[in-house]
Amino acid sequence: MFSSLLDVARNSPFRGPLSPAQCEPAIAAPQAAQIGMAAAAEVQGDSCEFASPKYFALCGLGGILSCGITHTAVVPLDLVKCRLQVDPDKYKNVMTGFKVSVREEGMRGLAKGWAPTFIGYSLQGLCKFGLYEVFKVTYSGMLDEETAYSYRTFVYLAASASAEFFADIALSPLEAAKVRIQTMPGFASSLREAWPKMVQNEGYGTFYKGLVPLWGRQIPYTMMKFACFEKTLELLYKYVVPKPREQCTKGEQLVVTFAAGYIAGVFCAIVSHPADTVVSKLNQDKTATVGSIMGKLGWAGVWKGLGPRIVMIGTLTALQWFIYDAVKVWLRMPRPPPAEMPESMRKRLEAEGK
Repeated sequence: MFSSLLDVARNSPFRGPLSPAQCEPAIAAPQAAQIGMAAAAEVQGDSCEFASPKYFALCGLGGILSCGITHTAVVPLDLVKCRLQVDPDKYKNVMTGFKVSVREEGMRGLAKGWAPTFIGYSLQGLCKFGLYEVFKVTYSGMLDEETAYSYRTFVYLAASASAEFFADIALSPLEAAKVRIQTMPGFASSLREAWPKMVQNEGYGTFYKGLVPLWGRQIPYTMMKFACFEKTLELLYKYVVPKPREQCTKGEQLVVTFAAGYIAGVFCAIVSHPADTVVSKLNQDKTATVGSIMGKLGWAGVWKGLGPRIVMIGTLTALQWFIYDAVKVWLRMPRPPPAEMPESMRKRLEAEGK
C-alpha cells in the first residue's frame, strides 16, 4: 500500500505548487550552488520525505496531540453544551448551565467525561489528520498538475470527507460513553464504570447507535474545517500578510495558521451544529430515533447551544491547526506552502491574455 502511495506522491501535483519537494536526498555541490546554500541546508534539515510512510505517521501523531489535547481542555464547556442541548428547561443558557452543574456536582463535576474525550478524540485526530494527508496526495495524484490546482478545493473536500469517515468509526464508542456520563446523572462517573455498564445493559451495538448522525455532524464539519482552512490560509498570505510566506518566521507563520483555523472553526460550528444536537439526544435516550428527536425539537430546537459551540469550536479548531503545524515545526517535517499556480498554467494564461 505504502509503495503505491509513494509512487503517486512522486508524480503528485501537490509536490509542485502545493507542497515542497524531497526532504533528505543528498544534494550535489553544483546543484547546491545553483539553488543557494541556505535552501540546500533547509532541505537537508527536514526529518523525513514528503508523502513517505514516516511523514504520514508523524502527521497522525500531530493529529493525536492537536485533537486529544484541545478537546480535553474544553470538557467543561462541552459538558454544559451537551446538557443545554438535552435539557434546555433545566440549564437554560451557558451561565446557568455552569452554575447548576457546579452547585450539584462541585467544580470536579465539570471534568466529567474527560477520559473518553481524550481517548476518543486522540483516535479521531490520528485518522482525521493522518488520513487527510494520505487521501490528499492520493486524489491529487489522479489528476494532472493544472487540474489539481484548478480543482484543489474539491481535492480538499474529498480528502477530508474520506478521512473523517474512518475517524468517526474510531470516535463513536467513546463519544457515546462521554455523552452518557455527562448527561445522565447517576449513570456513571468514569469511563471504567460506564463502558461495562453500557455493554451489559445494551450490548456493543449501543456504541455505534449514533454513528450515522455522527457522520452527519463530523463529515460536513471536517470538510469545512480543512477546505476553509486551506483556502483562508491561501487568501491571508495573498491579501493580508504583508510579506511572502517564505520570508515569515516560523512564529509568524504559526500566527497566520491560528487565524485561518479560527475563521474555519466558526463556519464548522454553524454547519455541524444541528447534527451535534441530534447526536447528544440520541446518546442520552436509548429509545430515541433521529425522526423522534427532530419531531420533538423542531428546527429551532436543534440550534440550541450554538453560541457556546461557536466559541468552543472556533477556539478548538484554531488551536488544533496551531498545534498540528507546531508539531510539524518541532519534528522538522515538510510544511507545504499554500497553493500556487503551476508555471505552465501561468504562462498559458499570459499567452491567452487572461
